[in-house]
Amino acid sequence: MRVFVTGATGFIGSAIVRELLATGHQVLGLARSDAAAASLTAVGAEAHRGELEDLDSLRRGAEASDGVIHTAAVSDFSDRERTARTNLRALETLGAALAGSGRPFVVTAAIALLSPGRLMTEEDAPDPNSAMGAFGVALEDATQSIAARGVRVSVVRLPFSVHGEGDHGFVPGLISIAHAKGVSAYPGDGSQRWPAVHRLDAAHLFCLALEKDQAGSVLHAIADEGVPVREIAGVIGRRLGVPVVALPAEKAGEHFGFLGYFFSMDYTASSSLSQQRLGWHPVQPALLADLDQEYYFKNER
Repeated sequence: MRVFVTGATGFIGSAIVRELLATGHQVLGLARSDAAAASLTAVGAEAHRGELEDLDSLRRGAEASDGVIHTAAVSDFSDRERTARTNLRALETLGAALAGSGRPFVVTAAIALLSPGRLMTEEDAPDPNSAMGAFGVALEDATQSIAARGVRVSVVRLPFSVHGEGDHGFVPGLISIAHAKGVSAYPGDGSQRWPAVHRLDAAHLFCLALEKDQAGSVLHAIADEGVPVREIAGVIGRRLGVPVVALPAEKAGEHFGFLGYFFSMDYTASSSLSQQRLGWHPVQPALLADLDQEYYFKNER
C-alpha cells in the first residue's frame, strides 16, 4: 500500500513511517522543508513538499495514495479559533480527496477531547466543555461525515503523554521547569492521573488501523490508563536530585505556566476495546520506566 503520512517527520509520525516501511508499505511523507524531505528519503520514504495550510498539496498527496495517516496539526494555543479552523480544513480536504474510494484514512485526536474524572473508553463522545471540546466535537463529527462519503475512517485518540526517546512534549517541559526552579512539584495531593503510551506502541496502532479497522471507529492508543502525577514528579525529582513538593492547586498555573492546566487534570482512559478489535497490545516501557532513562535528562545536567 502507498500511504500518505502528514506529520511524517514529527515525533509520532516518524515512528509511523518507519513502522510502515518495515511492514512492506511505501510511504509518501508530507515535508515542509528541504531538511524534512531529506530525512524522509534517508529512511526510504518519498517526500511530498507542502504543509497543512497548503490545501492543494494535501489534496494531491491523498489522491496519489492508497490510504492516509494524518498526524499533523497546528497547535497554536494563542489563537485557538484559527488553529481549529486550519486543522478542520486540512481534515476535510484530505477526506474529500478520498471520497467514494473506500480507502483508509486514519485521523489523530486527543483524550483531552473527553471529560476528565472517570475512566474513558472508545465509546465516549467528545465533551464540548473539555480542554479542547468544541474542536473535538467538530473533528469527530467531520470524520463521521467523511465516513458516510465512502472513506474507511478511523480516529486514534492519543493521551497527554506520548513518550520515548526524542520526546519534546509535556514531560520534558515538566523536567525543564523542575530543573529551572530547583523543585519537582505536583499540584494538590498529586492523585490526578495522566494516561500515556510509548510512541512505538502508538505507531503500531496507527498502522493496524490503516490495515484492518472498520469505517467510523474510534481507537485509544493507551498503555498506562492513568499515572498519578506525584509519581511522575517523584521520578523527575530523583533523577534531578531536587526536592519533590506539593503545591496548592491554585498555584499550578503560576508554577508550571500553561502546563499547569494539564498537570492538574485527572484523566484516565482505557484501550480495552482497541486491543480486542485489532489485537494491539502495548509492549514498550511504561511511562515511569521510560521516564527513568538518561535521554530524558541529558540536557538538564
